[in-house]
Amino acid sequence: MRSEADAAEATGPLLAAAGDGAAAPPPPWREQVTARGLVVSAVLGVLFCLITHKLSLTVGIAPSLNVAAGLLGYFLVRTWTAALGKVGVASKPFTKQENTVIQTCVVACYGLSFSGGGSYMLAMDQKTYKLIGDDCPGNSSMDVKNPSLDWIIGFMFVVSFLGLFSIVALRKVMVIDYKLTYPSGTATAMLINSFHSTTGAELAQKQVACLGKYLSISFLWNCFKWFFSGVADSCGFDNFPSLGLSAFRNTFYFDFSATYVGCGLICSHTVNCSTLLGAIVSWGFLWPYVSTKAGDWYPANLGNNDFKGLYGYKVFICLSVILGDGIYNLIKTMYATIKQILNERSKQEKLPLVQLQTDDEGYKLSADEKLQNETFIKDGIPLWLAISGYIALAALSTIAIPVIFPQLKWYLVLSAYLVAPILAFCNSYSTGLTDWNLASIYGKLGLFIFSSWVGQNGGVIAGLAACGVMTTIISTGSDLMQDFKTGYLTLSSPRSMFVSQLIGTALGCVIAPLTFWLYWTAFDIGDPDGVFKAPYAIIYREMAILGVEGFSTLPQHCLTICCGFFIAALVINLLRDVCPNNVSKFIPLPMAMAIPFYIGAYFAVDMFVGTVILFVWQRVNRKESEEFAGVVASGLICGDGIWSIPSAVLSILRIDPPICMYFKPSIS
Repeated sequence: MRSEADAAEATGPLLAAAGDGAAAPPPPWREQVTARGLVVSAVLGVLFCLITHKLSLTVGIAPSLNVAAGLLGYFLVRTWTAALGKVGVASKPFTKQENTVIQTCVVACYGLSFSGGGSYMLAMDQKTYKLIGDDCPGNSSMDVKNPSLDWIIGFMFVVSFLGLFSIVALRKVMVIDYKLTYPSGTATAMLINSFHSTTGAELAQKQVACLGKYLSISFLWNCFKWFFSGVADSCGFDNFPSLGLSAFRNTFYFDFSATYVGCGLICSHTVNCSTLLGAIVSWGFLWPYVSTKAGDWYPANLGNNDFKGLYGYKVFICLSVILGDGIYNLIKTMYATIKQILNERSKQEKLPLVQLQTDDEGYKLSADEKLQNETFIKDGIPLWLAISGYIALAALSTIAIPVIFPQLKWYLVLSAYLVAPILAFCNSYSTGLTDWNLASIYGKLGLFIFSSWVGQNGGVIAGLAACGVMTTIISTGSDLMQDFKTGYLTLSSPRSMFVSQLIGTALGCVIAPLTFWLYWTAFDIGDPDGVFKAPYAIIYREMAILGVEGFSTLPQHCLTICCGFFIAALVINLLRDVCPNNVSKFIPLPMAMAIPFYIGAYFAVDMFVGTVILFVWQRVNRKESEEFAGVVASGLICGDGIWSIPSAVLSILRIDPPICMYFKPSIS
């Protein structure tokens, strides 16, 4: 199989620090999962679920807390062992593998907070139904299901584990063969490695100092930005019209995000340039052109999240490119795997432990990479376990979900589980390239399709429930692969990480509904004039109502344009594979191009700034860039991630920034 080297050419600078202390073999996988680690994971899981629910119920979004989970896990265990040491109780050494397992468990737990009390559930309740109104066509009083702790926990248990089994068999393909970056996972690994590094190596010392320096700069910069961010969405440096107000209206601006500048330093030039090209195609030409058709192709004066207007083009065209790229790579992966197995069987030889010592371009693995590959493959999860686990859980879920949601018949649930692994692969692949988890987009696609499939008789509840099923599977699969990347760089056993994911998911199935129920019973959730507005609940219900009316309600030419972009994604991928390497490296990646179609151009600008810095750095001092670019990037990402904790606390305490920095045209 051909290696996607250009999708990960910038991971090399991480290896010096990642392999620090690698001379000592990592502990057995059972010793990486400890009782103290599970206790710490449960405590942090409760904390992060409370934070995530608070933010999602107030502003509708929540930050990634991977880095914070690794940092707080380290702090709590170190505090634990220090306290025991003072009373004369000896503790086992705290390894980076145990730290990684804790981080993985916490992420698996709090990641379910969007499923156990997310917008799709609130869209089912009586209050959201009344806010839309009885007179709205398709908004039926029969399509109401109020939250209840028993059915939420039951629903979580029957759907949350499927995502872990859906693509676990592809972990080697994603991490070793394709060498996907997974920027947040890589940055988390860098932070954990720095905590546990030995101080003997001069380069390691410099890298740790560099990481701390840029982590501090990023954290303080985010703190400084907060003072100017006000309480409105248009305030602060995040809305700085650095390229002019006209470009700003089309989302072309540099928003001073340390995270995405860091991503630009870690991701390859091909990924960063592809992302910017996608932003130019969509926000520079396509969306401005489609906007001129308002009143012709679609009704004018629609809301920003109305599928009947420009939003419908954004979602479905973005999905068409992602699906085209993802399906192509999935088919290529399956073909290469089957071909390899057949070739090895014909030779009657065992499969080698590490199949890729060099790629097709002659790229040679370093000693650190070889050790990482061997560790990552040694304690693998058997293919039969992944397949049988998915089938068994899908069968159980197919029986149980129609009991919870009678509108979602068993054959509809089965249909969702047949396509979910494909979508999970696509989402994990795109997350590995750009760090954007697009599970919510796939959930909206499922919502629309299943609402349309069921129709007027229960289509709203069926679509919303299907949205929850699809989002949970796809999101947990992506989180698992992100954590596998962290484990790969910290020499953690995939088996211990998979076990910690299972434990964290089980904890999340209980903790996430309980923390949601705490808010539900203590506050007036969904009140448009209150603090906990749950802003996306109405949007999700309106999308389900639109789905009931069918695809005919989509704006004119939407499906035709989608087909064109789907085919274009297939053709571009084919060209990348058939052209020689000196040509294919200049052909963009469709998956990276697709994400700005929906998200906006601003993060592509940030990543391009990062890639320009890296390009200049490589020309000025290539050796230094190879040793420190990944470290600087990880520091920027980690500082941004750690800031999410005090930021969330300030939000929970309802402490608003004192200043709103806002820009408008000058008056002539």
